[in-house]
Amino acid sequence: MRKQRGFSLIELLIVVAIILIIAAIAIPNLLRARISANESASVGALRTLNTAQVSYNSAYPTVGYANSLGNLGGTSCSPPSSSSACLIDTALASGTKSGYSFSLGASSVTGTPASTYQFLVTPLTPNQTGVRYFCSFEDGVVRVSANALTSCDYTIGPMQ
Repeated sequence: MRKQRGFSLIELLIVVAIILIIAAIAIPNLLRARISANESASVGALRTLNTAQVSYNSAYPTVGYANSLGNLGGTSCSPPSSSSACLIDTALASGTKSGYSFSLGASSVTGTPASTYQFLVTPLTPNQTGVRYFCSFEDGVVRVSANALTSCDYTIGPMQ
């Protein structure tokens, strides 16, 4: 009788099938975990932006709230100014971070300080980088919606 060396074809096919079944179970969970991480990071960034707006308004009361993310960011911070306050990192100031797009809308009458602002946070690729939309304005409450947002107001529910 000869000694068998190695694995039979059936044994290899069974191992490959088991690996494919495990991968089919694990990959969707991995994608959901990435979406959840992106959403958590975007909410944290939105809270940072609200804090930066309050700091900016306190530091530059004649300007009011910043009217662009670039004004909150900056690369040359010696000394900070109303056009480059260096309150947020450059990635966030560019408007894109952690699979989400951040936009800032400020309103003011010419010659007076900006008294309002709103942040809209949308996934770069819906259902891949995130599934929820976030917003906030000068009350500092992070609001969440399952649908795309064009503006932020009190009718949108706060995040639980």
